[in-house]
Amino acid sequence: MTTRKSFYLVREDMLTDAMEKTLAAKELLQSGKVKKINEAVNQVGLSRSAFYKYKDGIFPFNTMVREKIITLSIILVDRSGSLSQLLGKIAETGANVLTINQTIPLQGRAHMTLSIDTTPMKLELDELMDWLESLESVKKVELVGTGS
Repeated sequence: MTTRKSFYLVREDMLTDAMEKTLAAKELLQSGKVKKINEAVNQVGLSRSAFYKYKDGIFPFNTMVREKIITLSIILVDRSGSLSQLLGKIAETGANVLTINQTIPLQGRAHMTLSIDTTPMKLELDELMDWLESLESVKKVELVGTGS
């Protein structure tokens, strides 16, 4: 089983300048005031590399509380019934699978991404990820991102 990343609640005045600018750029993109990342980072005075470094790891608290859709990256053993077992476990939690993207299996493993609506879920996210990773056919589970 892999070690999960910890999450922290940090006061705004403790954020680095790059983190604050990343949040500002994300807000510009989300609001539609700008259409491209390049426009957003230029407007807030941030490099594209700094934006990409922080964009998936920093969110306003109210956004995280509101988030209900997650995307997971999963490495699955190529064996009959593996996907069915995985989806069955997700269904048991009450979560709803929105999208499934799976690669052609190579060397006995397939990479897949799942977008899941966690609104009705009965477990915490870490519990879901641990539970899925405990399946014999699942080799790795990672949180890729969140969205609404």
